[in-house]
Amino acid sequence: MKDTPPLLEVANLAVSFGRGEGEVRAVRGVSFTLERGRTLALVGESGSGKSVTALSVLQLLPYPRAWHPSGSIRLAGQELVGAPEPTLRGVRGNRIAMVFQEPMTSLNPLHSIEKQVGEVLEIHKGLKGPERRARVLELLHLVGIPEAEKRLGALPHELSGGQRQRVMIAMALANEPDILIADEPTTALDVTIQAQILKLLKELQGRLGMALLFITHDLGIVRKMADTVCVMNQGEVVEAGPVAEVFDAPRHPYTLRLLAAEPKGKPNAPADAAPVVMAADQLKVWFPIKAGILRRTVGHIKAVDGISVAVREGHTVGVVGESGSGKTTLGLALLRLIGSEGAIIFQGEAIDGMPPARLRPRRRQMQMVFQDPYGSLSPRLSVGQIVGEGLEVHRLAADSADRRRLISEALVEVGLDPDTQDRYPHEFSGGQRQRIAIARALVLKPKFIVLDEPTSALDVSVQAQIVDLLRELQARHRIAYLFISHDLRVVRALADDLVVMKDGRVVESGPAAQVFDAPATPYTKALMAAAFDLEAVE
Repeated sequence: MKDTPPLLEVANLAVSFGRGEGEVRAVRGVSFTLERGRTLALVGESGSGKSVTALSVLQLLPYPRAWHPSGSIRLAGQELVGAPEPTLRGVRGNRIAMVFQEPMTSLNPLHSIEKQVGEVLEIHKGLKGPERRARVLELLHLVGIPEAEKRLGALPHELSGGQRQRVMIAMALANEPDILIADEPTTALDVTIQAQILKLLKELQGRLGMALLFITHDLGIVRKMADTVCVMNQGEVVEAGPVAEVFDAPRHPYTLRLLAAEPKGKPNAPADAAPVVMAADQLKVWFPIKAGILRRTVGHIKAVDGISVAVREGHTVGVVGESGSGKTTLGLALLRLIGSEGAIIFQGEAIDGMPPARLRPRRRQMQMVFQDPYGSLSPRLSVGQIVGEGLEVHRLAADSADRRRLISEALVEVGLDPDTQDRYPHEFSGGQRQRIAIARALVLKPKFIVLDEPTSALDVSVQAQIVDLLRELQARHRIAYLFISHDLRVVRALADDLVVMKDGRVVESGPAAQVFDAPATPYTKALMAAAFDLEAVE
């Protein structure tokens, strides 16, 4: 009896963009197989070729600019490379479906949830009217959308990030595909929502018997979700095999480096008698809800509701919680970048009621590093102009030569070549751009820095580098950090004290080691389980 072919067989796949001297070889000789009901993970850093490989399976690359110098992709023995468009239309969304990384950009902002999920059913199954609506409701219930009947007319912006991702999964599962490709489906989500989505995918896979091709750079997810793994680097599979075998006994240097790159280490041991740099007492930020023709205030969104916090010299206070818990609002309020009520004390001086003119000279000592370095750096300014802008505003350089010297010193401190100050942000990697953002804050010699999710947009190896850099800079300059994040692994490597926020309030706080090792509230326990154990997935 002849052996049954694998459900998906990729052999010697190569992908290039452009031709001749401008050719970029994005994928080189990738081979793997995927059996029904099994999960294969493609893991590697940004630019390793993971997503290009996945898009090749569905033949969704921008052909003819993208082309295959070699390779074969077979679905149950049927060749997809070079297949006619009608054949591919029958495969896409029907036999192979895909869930993308960012649901807000993948869903049409102008169409209701019912229309977007129903469109898949209408195209592939010909369902219309009540029959289509009934199937849409069935799918929304299947993926755990609460009060699905009331959500049919909702637009994407009216749903939370986790709910939007569930809608994307419902669309992908509409035709009960043989293979589901999940391209970083949890990267943009909080840890608790991430655990829920991973658990949902596991349950749906078991119920529907589909194969799962999972693309991620999160090694913790690979350990829990996948049966086999392909480690990719610079377009090649450098190591492949069962997950336990590859992770427990890695052979390739890149795999070893990737496994060692998860943020490690402990925060600096700060002085017990270190003075308080920034403190707040019963801080409140309430946003009014207005309604009616006269726009009367009918209620408030309590983004920060009576929070007290103190950050000492050389210390790091970690602020964690899900999206919408008020973490970033707290940081902005401490820096007086949004209005608030309650006492704010910076270096022993009350600044909550201080006029802008008096506050301006003190701003050089209070800085912020944002989540997305590409979004926070002007593409029209050179690195030198970006880093040196604060020096000009606060008149801290004697002349242009002195300013260039100070910029060079700041770039060297964050591990960049001082000659790069004449280049522009688009010429740097994500990790390098974040170093530039840190240099921009550091050049002013601040006493207090708010770090708002500074590593969440970065690969795991780059995350570890930025964590080490922040730790070194703090030890050298005794800077006080307020570190905002939903990545508890990174927070544990940096924070001395921890504040856990939910709905604008503090649900738990104390020494970081104590909160991590013995969380006292159910909410904190759920955060810890989702971040470190992923128990909900098992």
